[in-house]
Amino acid sequence: MNRRIISTILLLIIWFTIPSIAFAEDELNIQAKSALLMDYHTGEVIYEKNPHEKLPPASVSKIMTLLLGMEALEMGKINLTDQVRISSHAAGMGGSQLWLEEGETQTVEDLFKSITIRSANDASAALAEHIAGSEEIFVKMMNEKAKSLGMKNTSFMNASGLPDENHYVSAYDVALMSVELLKHKQIHNWLTVYMDEILVGKKKDKVQSLVNTNRLIKEYEGTTGIKTGSTKEAGFCLAASAKRGNLQLIAVIMGSETSKIRFDEAMRLLDYGFANYDSITIGKKGDILGKVEVHKGDIPYIEAVLEKDSYILLPKGNSGNISKEILLPEFLESPINEGQEIGQMIVKLDGVEVDRIKLVSKAKADKAGFKEMFKKTLKNFLINK
Repeated sequence: MNRRIISTILLLIIWFTIPSIAFAEDELNIQAKSALLMDYHTGEVIYEKNPHEKLPPASVSKIMTLLLGMEALEMGKINLTDQVRISSHAAGMGGSQLWLEEGETQTVEDLFKSITIRSANDASAALAEHIAGSEEIFVKMMNEKAKSLGMKNTSFMNASGLPDENHYVSAYDVALMSVELLKHKQIHNWLTVYMDEILVGKKKDKVQSLVNTNRLIKEYEGTTGIKTGSTKEAGFCLAASAKRGNLQLIAVIMGSETSKIRFDEAMRLLDYGFANYDSITIGKKGDILGKVEVHKGDIPYIEAVLEKDSYILLPKGNSGNISKEILLPEFLESPINEGQEIGQMIVKLDGVEVDRIKLVSKAKADKAGFKEMFKKTLKNFLINK
């Protein structure tokens, strides 16, 4: 009898403590094979359906191509004005393309535009070859980057997303690489452009119109990207991002039956997130949160700043008890490098740790020379006399 009572109580506890995500799963009625809604700032998953299932992503794969492109651009390995010669391999791509000719040249900037707006496979292959020397080498870079981001259910076989039985990505992994891409400011120059055009061909005598394949940029408030994809094998896929106030969300839809369904279901996920959640800013990258004395340094103290932004995702109407704890040493020995970790900020919600962010040195502190040390010693002697 006691066991029955205990079992009943446990079942009631489980029933009433089911998280809101379960409610969302029932009410949102997402029909795609796989779907996910993630908070951009914290990486917290708000909704999921088969989030780790390996599925063909079609052109959603190009998020990784663009990510590696942005990294190469920011490292100075490539420049927007670079003239890229189109190889026979790039010109021979099928699917969505610009019909680039072998031997013609295009700028890196036009390749970026063509990939983000028109989802051009030939432009993707050309950019991959320009960065790595060959698409095969570039694919190795894609998989290495995926591994470094924690994308555990991903395998890339090409830079464009053309069908291959060994080319797959999970919805959760799509969200991870989407977050990483959106960190690069320059990519936003193209993600929300609806229409553009470029000249193609060896003589640059043909005009190719670029119309964004992501219709949400015109139909959904706050849309910031990202990428569509569709093949017979993949169905209709979408990684969509939108921002309203502090809250920025990423919705991933994989394997929808029609294009309309993928957009409708992405909007449904985003609507749910914006209706039910708030993003609270705890601190911004570079905020000064304290200072530490420097021993035997050429400066008396070092300012400690946040290494990155800090946010908390909360259900609307639930402010919670948010607290911050700053951990810094009493002093530091020189030398100290700029950006060196010197402490931590611990963020707690209702007494439970929800984030821990490094505090880094705002400036560099070298060892003090003989003259500086003599002046400090003399000053301390006179003050304490």
